[in-house]
Amino acid sequence: MTETTLKPTPNDCPLPRRRSDFATFAEAIHYAARSEKGLNFHDMRGALERPYTYGEMRDDALAMAYRLKAAGVGAKDRVALIAETGPEFAALFCACIFTGAWPVPLPLPTTFGGKESYIDQLSAQLESADPKLLLYPPEIAEMVSAAAQRQHCEAIDWESFGQTDAPECPLPEAQADDICYLQYSSGSTRFPTGVAVTHKALLHNLYGHATGVDLGKNDRVVSWLPWYHDMGLVGCFLSPIANQVSVDYLKTEHFARRPLAWLELISRNAGNTLSYSPTFGYDICARRISSQSHVGKRFDLSRWRTAGNGADMIRPDVMQNFVNAFSDAGFRASAFTPSYGLAEATLAVTVMPPGEGIRVELVEEERLSGTRRNLMRPARYRAIVNCGKPLPDMEVEIRTEDGSVRGDHQIGKVWCRGPSVMHSYFRNEEATSECLVRGWLDTGDMGYMADGYLFIVGRAKDMIIINGKNHWPQDIEWAVEQLPGFNHGDIAAFSIETEQGEEAAAVLVHCRVSDPEERQNLRESIREKVHAVTGSACVVELVPPRTLPRTSSGKLSRAKAKKLYLSGEIRPIEMAA
Repeated sequence: MTETTLKPTPNDCPLPRRRSDFATFAEAIHYAARSEKGLNFHDMRGALERPYTYGEMRDDALAMAYRLKAAGVGAKDRVALIAETGPEFAALFCACIFTGAWPVPLPLPTTFGGKESYIDQLSAQLESADPKLLLYPPEIAEMVSAAAQRQHCEAIDWESFGQTDAPECPLPEAQADDICYLQYSSGSTRFPTGVAVTHKALLHNLYGHATGVDLGKNDRVVSWLPWYHDMGLVGCFLSPIANQVSVDYLKTEHFARRPLAWLELISRNAGNTLSYSPTFGYDICARRISSQSHVGKRFDLSRWRTAGNGADMIRPDVMQNFVNAFSDAGFRASAFTPSYGLAEATLAVTVMPPGEGIRVELVEEERLSGTRRNLMRPARYRAIVNCGKPLPDMEVEIRTEDGSVRGDHQIGKVWCRGPSVMHSYFRNEEATSECLVRGWLDTGDMGYMADGYLFIVGRAKDMIIINGKNHWPQDIEWAVEQLPGFNHGDIAAFSIETEQGEEAAAVLVHCRVSDPEERQNLRESIREKVHAVTGSACVVELVPPRTLPRTSSGKLSRAKAKKLYLSGEIRPIEMAA
């Protein structure tokens, strides 16, 4: 079939739309298969390579389900899937659903960190998930096989797996309270935790989000987000299936090379577009177009009605830059749809009502940090973005450390409760009990409520998010500990905000070296190590031994280290000029 004969799947069809009102995701797949809609995969320049109807996907998934059964995969077994954006992953994910197994989407290699870093990450996640089988694209066989061998996990590339013979056989019928999949998108490399999500939780969240954005006739999704992240997996793969919406995909690595191909794809879309991105995606596009002209001739963004924003802190200055860059192409600021969510709540907790756009409140920085303002200095304010209203049946409360509920405009921890909240962390009762209390989920994030809307001011968790990618400080600290001369507890990693308003990693390190040249070499070695983990520059500060604070139980207190560093109470060792 030549490119000129390929036609994308349609936006509309006679099948009545159902907004995720199914008992299980398996039911949702079978219903979507009755429509002419589906997934559409594009190359780096946005040319359609493969239209893939939901009917084709369902049939391929059933064939793969029989192969999984023949391979000995049964109910509650985990099947690890390298989450490449393509029909193979889509069919295999659905095949796991049909067999009662739990698909576990795992990341592709990134352009930074190197081969060994990826093998380490994959190996740790395989150890946590303990899958019966690992399926992957053949082009990364060497790295995947190395990780699988460490964990004694059977691994086979999905092309070879798809050629195995398997007879048709009875498949189990899923129940609403069964686990549907495991999500590792925010998992630590060193201490990964898989979020176990039930069919009921998934479908409730998909219904709530579809209701929140008023998903309707002629809507179509465009996405470049990775399928191992909750926004890409749940929001841009599972949601279109359960809500019968056609989707156009660019691979994430193709977006990284040609970000404007995303907007070109939206421009060619004949329907009303829903497309989502972390802040950095909008930032990259605005920067790329800044030196170019004729925006209105190159792009048509007038039908982009829902420009979703989430997954990291939303920066209003970046959003305004995007509006400035693309208003001539018909983009409307009211299309911006901020949201707040996390994998532990399946995906979304709150979403901005359609058409309200980005709304901000100015809050004194001292209020955000909980410190008293120095009256000798002028007050400094930060713009806090309104992240919308809770999804249907989702309750949100702001609480103090002792659990008391706070009133409007009072900052505290964000808690939520509803049918979308996760079942548990897989095989980790301690971590589950720490964040799930009588049905309420402690998100670990800080915020406040105002007139029914949620405002997120930061994270109480230690998570560091750089360009939309999550990094656990333990991973950064562990990487630095591998350098000679360090002990456990000598390093504290946390996030700071740069002068440009972006997030970066800061690393405080106990230094026992006195020679200035050796100190400088040490600092550079640490920078290289952190860059290998995060793919970005960081702030490295050498501090005297026994400087880093600890909790009453002797654990490193990153939150206190950050506070002391920013206040100037932790003074780095001065480096020679």
